Amino acid sequence: MTMKSILMASVFAVGLTGAAAAEDKMINMINCGDDTGAGIPLQAQLIEEWKSANPGYDVTVEFVPWGQCQEKSTTLASAGNPPAIAYMGSRTLKQLAANDLIIPVNMTEDEKATYAPPILGTITAGGQQWGLPRAFSTKALYWNKDLFKEAGLDPETPPKTWDEMYNAASAIKEKTDADGFGLAAASFDNTMHQFMNYVYTNGGEVINSDGEIVFNSPNNVEALAFYGKMASVSQPGPIAYDRAKLRPLFSEGKIGMFISGPWERGQVGDSVNWGVAPIPVGPSGKPGTLLITDSLAVFKGSGVEEQALSLAKLLTNPENQMAFELAEGFTPLRDLPEVKGLVEKDPTWAAFLDAIPTGGPEPFLTDYVGLQDTINEAVQGVVSGDVDPSEAVEFAAEELEEFK
Repeated sequence: MTMKSILMASVFAVGLTGAAAAEDKMINMINCGDDTGAGIPLQAQLIEEWKSANPGYDVTVEFVPWGQCQEKSTTLASAGNPPAIAYMGSRTLKQLAANDLIIPVNMTEDEKATYAPPILGTITAGGQQWGLPRAFSTKALYWNKDLFKEAGLDPETPPKTWDEMYNAASAIKEKTDADGFGLAAASFDNTMHQFMNYVYTNGGEVINSDGEIVFNSPNNVEALAFYGKMASVSQPGPIAYDRAKLRPLFSEGKIGMFISGPWERGQVGDSVNWGVAPIPVGPSGKPGTLLITDSLAVFKGSGVEEQALSLAKLLTNPENQMAFELAEGFTPLRDLPEVKGLVEKDPTWAAFLDAIPTGGPEPFLTDYVGLQDTINEAVQGVVSGDVDPSEAVEFAAEELEEFK
């Protein structure tokens, strides 16, 4: 074969390869956050393995900042140009399903059994699952042992009840230069999340398993009244604070306690002498926490729904999901043997894991923004002293009927 023939054959082969690549069907995936997480290389490796097993398909992953990613996915889908897969807060799934923007996730009974029922509840509406949990968080109480000691409290004994928490916060505020507690009441979604921890530790609910709004209950009146009471021993002006602004106060020794997720342990570090314990329990409740999941949702209209669901299930199967969680530092979604090892290695995990069986999901309403705004307004009205807790709960319950 002449050199010219070899060159022509090479060009022809490259042309064929290019044509084949051009024919690959694209699976576009939107991932909230950036690509710096320790779990992202594991995700990328699994995507490559999936592509090798599914010739004719390619996958692109677009990392979009948290403040924009969910809105971008929804906007694209509403305009008829959806991503194939998107990382979404599970709270959005019911609304997406109601607008026929995502496909149902048909799980086998074996797949369902890998999740605790409360976790499965975060993605279930009308008996149908609408996403695949990808990230999970529970909450616990952080306390500053040195401030407890300075206030005359036992530094190794965190409060177990609401009354004990209020009394400890009051002592810290009175006897030290710090405020007793960090309270979030800003117009932000995690204000509702913070308040839901009190709802679930006092036996309350927002919406029951039959889809009925049950927010107007004595349990929730107690919870909202206590939330307002904690404002008297918290940092000044809690309406200016979301949860993220509380950790710096805690790290600087300016508040004695706050409630947050497991990620704070690495952020607080050794800046203060701290401990972490289950969220204190209300007079009408039992141990609990708000269970929050983010999920991979498969959007309708991409033309590759079946393959996208296959990829999403691979990324979130028990083995792969656990590896991702361990790398990222997330609360494990499933009770696998590796979880016991986590607690043995770091006992501070126990407070976040023990509350899962009695925790409650984010309220699954069709209009999540309406839910969030309604509960935040109730919280802010009581924290500011402008509204009576029973009136705030009654009014909020009426409004929530429009959003279920």
